Amino acid sequence: MSMRSQVYEWANLAPSGQTSTLRRTTSDLPVALPANRELDLFIGGYGNNITKPAETTATQFVVIEDIACSAQDNGAVQIRINTTDYFQNPDVTDMVGIPGLASPYPRGSASTAAGTDNLLKSFDLYPDVYVLPGQTWQILYTTRDGVGSGSSTDVVAAFCKYTLYDGPDALIANKLLELGVTINPNNVDWYKRSLIEQQQAAAAAAAAQEGA
Repeated sequence: MSMRSQVYEWANLAPSGQTSTLRRTTSDLPVALPANRELDLFIGGYGNNITKPAETTATQFVVIEDIACSAQDNGAVQIRINTTDYFQNPDVTDMVGIPGLASPYPRGSASTAAGTDNLLKSFDLYPDVYVLPGQTWQILYTTRDGVGSGSSTDVVAAFCKYTLYDGPDALIANKLLELGVTINPNNVDWYKRSLIEQQQAAAAAAAAQEGA
């Protein structure tokens, strides 16, 4: 498949005695997290990680469509493309990103570990964030309060949803970007149909000219 919807969920869970893992199990335990440190969900060394940084090849195009994180412990989530943070303060200084209070994960979760309230999101990632071919991208989680160690360690999580366009669909995504058209599955399919219609019209015109 050349166009795939993907999700990635991270949590500060790992086997006993470890801070990170490549495969989550039911026996994993919460891991303490330092305060005010940006943690890469993919290779940050805490919780469930993958084997290498998230990046696009020369024939891939990624569209990040949603991000969210636990609201407790003053959590926030940020997008970084290469070395540039997507969310910044109005004076173009660094910020930790979108707070979990604005984009909670999971939806309807409480604002604190012991809370009974149900948070609704007040933030939508619009427009979507584009990761061009050959770029590295990160989803960064920060807790301002830190997550302590011991039996009272909180479980926090973060989430991102994205669409991966590969091969010919990545070429179409780049073309739509040049045209200033929003990149989504519907518009990619529309562009494919347009190409087919143009080819059919050209073939019909050539056949008519030969028959004249």
